[in-house]
Amino acid sequence: MSEIDNENQELNEDDRSRFSGRMRRYARVGTSVGGLAAQVVGARYLGLGLDRGKHSSELKAALGGLKGPLMKAAQILATIPDALPREYAEELRQLQSNAPSMGWHFVKRRMRAELGADWQKKFKSFEHEAAAAASLGQVHRAVSPDGRGLACKLQYPDMLSAVEADLQQLKILFGIYRRYDRAIDPSDIYHELADRLREELDYEREGRHMELYQAMLAEEDGVHVADLLPELSTQRLLTMTWLEGKPLMDFIAGTDCVEQRNAVALNMFRAWYVPFYFYGIIHGDPHLGNYTIREDGTVNLLDFGCIRVFPPKFVKGVIDLYFALERDDPELAVEAYRTWGFTEISKELLAALNLWAAFLYAPLLEDKPQKIMGDKSSLYGAEVAGEVHKELRRLGGVKPPREFVLMDRAAVGLGSVFMHLDAEINWHQVFHDLISGFDVDALEDRQTKALKKLALPLPS
Repeated sequence: MSEIDNENQELNEDDRSRFSGRMRRYARVGTSVGGLAAQVVGARYLGLGLDRGKHSSELKAALGGLKGPLMKAAQILATIPDALPREYAEELRQLQSNAPSMGWHFVKRRMRAELGADWQKKFKSFEHEAAAAASLGQVHRAVSPDGRGLACKLQYPDMLSAVEADLQQLKILFGIYRRYDRAIDPSDIYHELADRLREELDYEREGRHMELYQAMLAEEDGVHVADLLPELSTQRLLTMTWLEGKPLMDFIAGTDCVEQRNAVALNMFRAWYVPFYFYGIIHGDPHLGNYTIREDGTVNLLDFGCIRVFPPKFVKGVIDLYFALERDDPELAVEAYRTWGFTEISKELLAALNLWAAFLYAPLLEDKPQKIMGDKSSLYGAEVAGEVHKELRRLGGVKPPREFVLMDRAAVGLGSVFMHLDAEINWHQVFHDLISGFDVDALEDRQTKALKKLALPLPS
């Protein structure tokens, strides 16, 4: 039998094994989650002692060993206050998207399935070893026939089955925690994570997101987005130009220049918030692996799978809440929260929500250069989250709207970046420069034109 026949047979076997693969995934995740769940149920209903610190370590070990979509969801949840207990969040925050890469034999088979039997002739060279491996796929360096450096992002096998299996287990995990602690109703959070994870599997959509970000950031000299090669891309393979840069922590270790660190922080701020305040679109995953830093302090923005498009009125609500806090205007704050999707806002619930909002908006409210946490310690955010959680439990809980998930993820994730950089900036001025002259109708017009041009759906 020829090599091609062997590969065809193996690919057919891959297709036939999808159901059994999903069942194995259910078994592995179910065993890990189920054993930990039993401890929580025992603590809640049988009065058994639960060491939450030990329990959360075991949860991290279970999810970290599985890699894949559930680990990615866990990383996002770790930045959302009270979506999971604080002990869980601290452990899950340590998870890294560094899955073991697929071997060359399998890569060849997958590349042939995506680009055809002559796929290697479409590259001048293609590196056998992966340059990076993440939760849903891995990246190989290559060179195009005309000499351009390329990055080829190849999805792991049968990720659709893995996503669906993991989402079922995540629903169980949420349900258990909901019985254990009713401060947060995570049902809308679950639906948001489910939709975003399913979207991340569509590399053709991600390619359109890349082109969208190129258009939105065209005038931002401090941010770079790779060029898409559509002729070498499919639903499970994304090929783009390679962008040279250092990981953030390597950049920080290599420079003592405060001005350069501040420049990186400003470029990161604009990379995330120019698209948001001008188009109602945000990159929902400021993970350390999703950008690199060039020698001149400009930023390479990477990985466009987790993109959130907001209704224009949501963006207006974000700005309204800022002015509500600045002016101590409770009526405007209530209107902003209702625009976001919060309902039945009593005076006590408003006060609880404003505790967290005041923490997130604090750097923007004072017109002076300062670090992102001001004079507060790095533990201050956890202290505020604990106070909010305590009050929400007393009030009977709250159901965060799904739009809140990635907006909060971006704010907390970028805050962590700015802390690492030790940046000292007048955040108030930077923010006001962005929102000056904000017009919700103009945003809607820009958003509609940009999305329709690339055949991307408008927000519902």
